[in-house]
Amino acid sequence: MRIAVAGATGNIGALTVAALEGQGHEVVRVSRSLGVDLTTGEGLDAALTGVDAVVDVTNGGEGDRAEAIAYFGATTRNLLAAEERAGVRHHVLLSIVGIHKIEGNAHYAGKREQERLVSEGPVPWTIVPATQFHDFAAMVASWTERDGVATVAPLLVRPIAPADVAAVLAEVVTGEPQGRHPDVAGPYTEDLVDMARRTNEVLGRKVRLVPTWAELFGVEMAGEVLLPGEGARIAPTTFEEWLGRLSEDHGKR
Repeated sequence: MRIAVAGATGNIGALTVAALEGQGHEVVRVSRSLGVDLTTGEGLDAALTGVDAVVDVTNGGEGDRAEAIAYFGATTRNLLAAEERAGVRHHVLLSIVGIHKIEGNAHYAGKREQERLVSEGPVPWTIVPATQFHDFAAMVASWTERDGVATVAPLLVRPIAPADVAAVLAEVVTGEPQGRHPDVAGPYTEDLVDMARRTNEVLGRKVRLVPTWAELFGVEMAGEVLLPGEGARIAPTTFEEWLGRLSEDHGKR
């Protein structure tokens, strides 16, 4: 198949490209850095010529709620319109588990708009909701760190390896449209504060972690809100295994 990956230069995008090419598919990389701008539509028609299916793993929409909705709305409309013109037969969107239960998060509002446009759009579709990635806790701590102190919300998550997500996307996009795919999650429930602590230990970072709901994530995300629903597809790689590989990689530097 000839498959386009939107967001191909990002972490998940690059892994998805590698998974598809490993299966023998022809992959078209769609990214602003490669001359295709989803926010304006520039370069999209040329990129999607002869494409059978598209995987959208783009990220962005930082800012307030209105900015996130505007960003995801514009990019998704442009992508779907170009797909319709090109005769694309399957649009696969990577989304996030639990976003329909949370009102206060601007990014999640943008992703809900993206899901709405895809599900009501002209191209047959599959939406794949995934849980947070293994590096998410350390990323959150880095966002909030000030003078050696970082605030981290005590979220419960089922973290998943990016490579496992990419493998699912590569499988889904080569099949028939499914509508909403079951949630995709890692094998075990973890606490975000503990994940950040263990990651920092591996990396040799001395950061005092303060559990709080006062920063990026509100109390509406507490409890089991971000955990996968019944019938979820469970990926194999554990957080412990990811930490082991991180430790090996860090030791080689």
